[in-house]
Amino acid sequence: MGRAFEFRKERKMKRWAGMAKTFTRIGREIALAVKAGGPNAEYNSRLRMAIQNAKAANMPKTNVESAIKKAQSKEAENFQEVVYEGYAAHGVAVLVETATDNPTRTVANVRMYFDRCSGALGTANSVSFMFHHKAVFKVKAEGRDWDELEMELIDAGLDEMRREEEEVVLYTDFANFGTMQKALEDRKIEPESAQLEWIPTLSKKLSDTEVDQVIKLIDRLEDDDDVLNVFHTMDMSE
Repeated sequence: MGRAFEFRKERKMKRWAGMAKTFTRIGREIALAVKAGGPNAEYNSRLRMAIQNAKAANMPKTNVESAIKKAQSKEAENFQEVVYEGYAAHGVAVLVETATDNPTRTVANVRMYFDRCSGALGTANSVSFMFHHKAVFKVKAEGRDWDELEMELIDAGLDEMRREEEEVVLYTDFANFGTMQKALEDRKIEPESAQLEWIPTLSKKLSDTEVDQVIKLIDRLEDDDDVLNVFHTMDMSE
């Protein structure tokens, strides 16, 4: 089993283990969603996504309600969405999504992580062309006729469906997020998670030693409170 495959499992466990940090990041996602589309989840697909992810992370309902209320108040922190792009060691492209109330602080930290891990922070659009921006829904596999549903969901913008042992992963263009979300809701299908992700068009296979060097950068980025998500072109397959 390769180091990259092991890292994929370790990262998943790490996200669940860092419950407080997970709640903080979801709180920022809620704040960004409310700022962009208002506090009514019925008319704000991005807020519905954040609430769904809060539920999946076992975030208490009171915390979610408090985050929505805080985002509407005069005391609300003015978070901005900033995406940073660069290269990790061995030419691995990296995209870093952040939610920050101090871009000067955030960019300084992100640049430091890249520099200290043998990488380099780039400029806007320096690596994003290597990714497709997709909406990704993960749904429990059991109890559904996925052959029939696949045909129905194509009309809602479905690009790809991947069937795994316990779940089905649905991909659509990020612009079709709200359409796909509504199509699932209309069919009483509640996703276990819904995310906007940057999917690499081509992944790079590394040796175990090289993988460890890239992981060092990813870990440092993910440990930063301003960082929401990190995407990269390192091959994560077994």
